[in-house]
Formats: sequence, C-alpha cells, structure tokens
Amino acid sequence: MSLTRRDFLIRTAAASALAVLGGPAAARAADETGDTKWTKGVCRYCGTGCGVYKGTRNGKLVAVKGDRENHNQGFVCLKGFLLPQILYASDRLTDPQIRKNGKLVKATWDEAMDLIASRFNESIEKHGPDSVAFYGSGQGYTEESYAANKLFRAGFGTNNVEGNPRLCMASAVGGYVTTFGKDEPFGCYEDIDHADTFFLIGSNMAECHPILFQRVTRRKESAPGTKVIVLDPRRTPTARIADLHISFKPGTDLSILNAMAHVMVVEGLVDREFIADFVTFGMGKEANKTWDEYVAFLEDFTPEKAAEVSGAPAEQIVEAARMFGASGRKTLSFWTMGLNQRTRGVWANNLVHNMHLITGKLGVPGSSSFSLTGQPNACGGVRDQGGLSHLLPYGRLSGKAEHRAEMEKLWNLPPGTLPDSPGKHAIAMFRALEAKEIKCIYIMCTNPGQTLPNLDRYRAAMKDPGTFVVVCDIYPTRTTELADVVLPAAAWSEKEGVFGCSERRYQLDAQVVEPSGNARPDFEILCDLARRTGHGDLLPFANPAEAWDEIRMIAKDTPYRFYGITRERLKKEHGILWPCPTEDHPGTKRRYVKGEDPNVPADWEKRICFYGRPDRRAVVWMRSQVGPEEPPDAEYPFYFTTGRVIEHWHSGTMTMRVRELKNAKSTAEVEIHPDDARRVGVKTSDEIRVTSRRGSVIFPVNVTDTSPVGMVFVNMHDQERLCNRIAIDAFDAGSKQPEFKICAVKLEKA
Repeated sequence: MSLTRRDFLIRTAAASALAVLGGPAAARAADETGDTKWTKGVCRYCGTGCGVYKGTRNGKLVAVKGDRENHNQGFVCLKGFLLPQILYASDRLTDPQIRKNGKLVKATWDEAMDLIASRFNESIEKHGPDSVAFYGSGQGYTEESYAANKLFRAGFGTNNVEGNPRLCMASAVGGYVTTFGKDEPFGCYEDIDHADTFFLIGSNMAECHPILFQRVTRRKESAPGTKVIVLDPRRTPTARIADLHISFKPGTDLSILNAMAHVMVVEGLVDREFIADFVTFGMGKEANKTWDEYVAFLEDFTPEKAAEVSGAPAEQIVEAARMFGASGRKTLSFWTMGLNQRTRGVWANNLVHNMHLITGKLGVPGSSSFSLTGQPNACGGVRDQGGLSHLLPYGRLSGKAEHRAEMEKLWNLPPGTLPDSPGKHAIAMFRALEAKEIKCIYIMCTNPGQTLPNLDRYRAAMKDPGTFVVVCDIYPTRTTELADVVLPAAAWSEKEGVFGCSERRYQLDAQVVEPSGNARPDFEILCDLARRTGHGDLLPFANPAEAWDEIRMIAKDTPYRFYGITRERLKKEHGILWPCPTEDHPGTKRRYVKGEDPNVPADWEKRICFYGRPDRRAVVWMRSQVGPEEPPDAEYPFYFTTGRVIEHWHSGTMTMRVRELKNAKSTAEVEIHPDDARRVGVKTSDEIRVTSRRGSVIFPVNVTDTSPVGMVFVNMHDQERLCNRIAIDAFDAGSKQPEFKICAVKLEKA
C-alpha cells in the first residue's frame, strides 16, 4: 500500500511518542520499581470516554495507558496516548489577566474576581438578570457545570445558561426526546460486539471516534457476514471499510432515509408485531396518525424519486434497505455531526430512529439507534445535568412550572425564585451580546471566538467595548484574545470530577498533579464567584465530591436515577451506566427493556416500555425532504463543509500544543476533487480563496477524490485559518443547532 507523507508522519509520531515515554516495557519496569504511580482516569478528548491510567513521577504527569478493564479494553488513540503534553506547553495560562488600556495585563485573583463580581452584580441591578449569561461546555466536569447552572439560575435569576453542545448535538437530543420521550441513547457500546449490520451516517467514525471504529472493524473481521453501510457525500477513511458506500448531494439524505423505509415496507422487511406493541405514528407535532397513513406518506419516496433528489443510485438505496432490514440480523446505527449540524437535524435523527422502529431492531444486543458525541462530558455535564437554556437538571424543563417548583424545593429556594422566562440558546445568546441586551458573559472550557458559525459577526460582539467578557481557560485562544478578564484554569489531571460519555457511562477522572502556577479548578472559581456576589449559600461545597452527593439527590427521583453511583464506586469501578438506582445495582446496558431498565414498571407486561411518553409508545414521525438553508447557486456554486481529522480535536487548543500531532498536521487544507481543481485552475500546494456570503479565507489546496465533485471540505482545527468565518449561522427551528455542515461558496485561486 502506498504511504502518504501524512501517514508516514502519523506513524513516526507514534514511534516518537513511544520513545519519549519509554514505551510499554519501560512502563512495566516503572510499575515494578515504584518509580511511576498509576491512577485510574478518563481520556480528555471525545465523547467515547476511554478509560485510562495516568502515570505520574516526581509530581509530573509523564505517561498515559489504556484501561484494560474499561470498555476500550486498554486501547487509546494517538491523541489519548500523548495527553501528558497538554499540561506543559510554555504558554500555559498561570495568572489572571485584566484588560487595561486595551491590553491584557497580569492581575491577582482578588483583583480579577472582585472585578467580575462587581460587574455582574452591577449589570443585574441596572439591567435585570437576563443581562448576564453563562456559556459552558461539554468539556467541564459535571460538578463544575452544575455549580454554574445553580449559580446563574438560582442566584443570578437567569436562564441564560448555555453551552457549546448546542452546536454539536442538540438535534440528537431533539430526536431522542421526540421519538422515545427521553434523551440519551437506547443501547451501549457492547452492542457493537453483537451487531450484524452497521449503518453509519453523518459520521467519519474512523477519525472522530477511532477507538469505537476499531471495535466495529474487529467485529467485521471476527464475524463473517457482518456488513457496513456508510452514507456520506465524502469517501472518508470510514467509508473505505464499507460494503456499501452511498454518496449523495449534501442535505438530501432525508429523501434517502424515507426511501429506505419505503423499500422496507414494500418488501415486507418490517416487524408488524413490534409496531403493533410499541409504535405510534406522527406528523407535525402530533402523534395521532396510523400505520396506513405512514405507508401512504412513504409512497412519495420511492428509491427512484430519492435518486432524482439526492443523486444516490436507486439500486444502492434498495440494497441499503435490504441490508438494514434483513430478518434475523441485528442492526446498529451510529451518527454524529453530519446529521446534527443541520437546519433539519432533528428530522434526520427521527428518520434513523424510524427505520429501527419499523423493523423492530431495538432492545436486543446488537440492535440500537446510537448518536455519538464529540466532547467528554457533553452528555453527563450538559444534556443530563441541564446545562442548556431550556433545561433544568435531569430531564426537567425551565419552561414548566412544576419542574421549576421541584428544583426550588430541592435547592431550598422560596417558591417563584427560578426564572420562568426562557433563556437564550447559543446563537441567540451571542446575538443578544451583539445587541447589548446581554452585558456580561462568563465563558468556561470553550472557545466560541473560533467555533461559532458566521464567526466574524460574533467575534465583533465579544470584542465590543460595551460588553464584559470573562474567559476561563488553560491556554490563550481566539476567545481569550477578546476577553476583558482571563482566568487561568486548572487542566485535566490537575483537578477531579465526573465525565459522562455517549453510552450513559459515568466515570471519575482523578486529580494526579497540582495546577500549574496560580491556576485554579473551575469548580473552585465558581464557588468563589458565588461568595463574592452574595450567593455563597448556594454553593457551600468544600470540594466536588460534596457537590456530587447533591447531584445524586437531584437525579434520584428522575428517570436518570443514578443515586447508586457513589464517589466510592466511581473510584473503584471502571465506569457505570445509568440508570443505577442503588449502590448494589450494576448499571443499565439497554434502556426501556423490562428486566434491564429499572424505570420499567415491575408489572409491565410487554418486553419494552417507552416510559418517557404518556402512551408508552415510541413515535415514527413523517418527515419530508427539506433541503439546506443555503444550497449552491450560480454565484456560489460549491458546497462547503467542515469536520475533524484524526490528529486534532475541537479548536486545537490542546492538540496543537502536542508536538507530534502538530507536526503531523497543523494547517487546514481545502480538499477539492480533481475535476473541480481543473475547473478552478489549482493544484495541490497552491492556495485557494473560499468565499461565502459571510466571509472569506485562504487555504492551501489538497486535490483528492475524497470529496465529490461540487463539494469542498476543510478541517475545523486551524487557529489561524478560521473556517467558521465562512459557515452559516442558520439553525434548526426545533433544536436551535446551526447548520455548520452545509453552505454555498465560490472558489478562486489565491
């Protein structure tokens, strides 16, 4: 097999890392001599939640190895293996900074915190509680996000509590809630080992979730007959293992998913008994339709019609439906941002769930409908904990009076304390900052100065002298450069807390070294801010463990029910899946299944109970094909899309400071098909200007057939070439998640 320069660099980077860290043999020797102490923890990067052991020596983190007893079975990806370096780059933030005369200058903690407290209190007094906001992340520990949530809602009196998971998986939340009644996946990672067919859509799993992808490939290798279907306009590394790869015009996959369901109905691949027992049908917002009405709806989505809309061959659509729906075979679907970051993201999620429901491929090992997440605690710390503007902790909604009353009782607040006005979702929040409706914003563990779509608009809002922006982070970023106050945060391994990954697995990440310089844990900073603003009684915790005990109580009488996941269990065990109501409960692999999920009533007579819905039935929704907000036209004739590459994560704040990863790939390139490259007049290593209706950026060119004709791709990690200047900020009406994945651009040689 030919070896590209990038492949060579990745492989030599791995060898270099082994040499630097001493390799496995040296690690074993260190264990025997006692030179290195190994402590159980969790990887800092994606939502896979790989268990790791952290090796410390002389007060420094020196190595990471995989936890063999966790779901990742001892494997970690290259990023995880090189984690120690993220603590020790020379530009770590180690002291607070305050902007004076236009420049950030070093300050004491008292100066910085007193300034923040006075500005927030002053804004609330003069302009009301909704003049302040919190913007967090799926990177913060659950205890940190909980502290912010409680302070801003119960203390400051605002529902302006948001996080960057709104940008990456709010549509998955909407899909789960509207279909099943509750958020979070049905099954678990173990389902991979039992699946006969994998349906991967909107996910470059090989690069974005490599340890899970490895488990998929192991299943394919060990079980003859295992099939992999990939729906993706690009021929990614994930698509290269596919038995069937379907490429299509971006934004037309709703027609393909409906056509697959049409084939399943026509060819008798449906499970009528499962449908009769567990399914109802809906259109619009009401679940009041019938099976016959659903069948009639699908008549407009023949494979031939879907082929006309999508460009995908009709025979491939038929083949995919047969592979997915084949009787006696178990099917597992995975997806991520390719479905979620869309103006019809919730609908796309619904249509994947539909196929599982009409074929009955749910609730048994190997059959599940599974959304993957991008951040280590986006599920546990944001979705579950209630860190989005419309949520309250553990399935409660800020817009429901009875839910607010529950939280007021649990938080010992006078009735009517919690605000009933809805908070602002991410895009609305930064538009309110632009309009000066929000005066002060506290940003924690994230980098919106690089990651928001239509970026220049919102960078200008953060930079405006009329706004007060606080950023808490571990390194300088494209957001800290806009801030009025920068707070140095303790990094991963310099603090402790709970992460909740994609499969509902909660794990404790341990502190193993002291914070760098004068950095402090986010949890400690938030408790300090509560005291200085007069709300110290809300956050009286001496440490995160005390907050975790309160969190367990908050979740106890909800469907999350993880009261049994104690701190002591988390220290000993290698992750526990909720629901887990008691300390002797093993955790729940598959939800809604009688005998497995403790939320299913003991007297329930059927195999599955969708207890999140009043009628205990899941909904098959009739969702028509609706295209993207901004398809190509004569002036802007190309599709533009963004995504990740295997070397880097999020905005590169950490991975760009790991020398092997930065050396392997540091620059975002425009992937362009050879036919389009000839049309534009560029070749590999030239530079090309990509222009949308919002912005323009120059990138190096990579001519490749990975991207189809008419579409260009750029990775999101480059901190200089900000691809989100180009991206559109139109969003899904239901989930409020922006359509990062599709907009129209024009190209010219630079």
